[in-house]
Amino acid sequence: QVQLVESGGGLVQPAGSLRLSCAASGSIFGIYVMGWYRQAPGNQRELVATISNSGSTNYADSVKGRFTISRDSAKNTVYLQMNSLKPEDTAVYYCNAEQLTPSRRYTYWGQGTQVTVSS
Repeated sequence: QVQLVESGGGLVQPAGSLRLSCAASGSIFGIYVMGWYRQAPGNQRELVATISNSGSTNYADSVKGRFTISRDSAKNTVYLQMNSLKPEDTAVYYCNAEQLTPSRRYTYWGQGTQVTVSS
């Protein structure tokens, strides 16, 4: 089992910045990609950004140039730096981890952290 704990959400004004953190613990061997997804009320959960073990990153078009995903392997932590925030970025942000073991693939989710962009 893998546990994901997010932190760093909150209320911020438009054009402001926030940094989200996601710490992984437990049986983390085999995790090959981690990322952030978000879900706004009435919408489906959508990908925001992912980062692989090799450091390859992937971003949703809506956040390219504004958000940056990074990781600290020593701390088993992934970060999402969010700049130039817009009201449409308001959502619950979820940390995700994908793990591959000899027997199967697992998907893990954090509990979510609220990000509200409003003046």
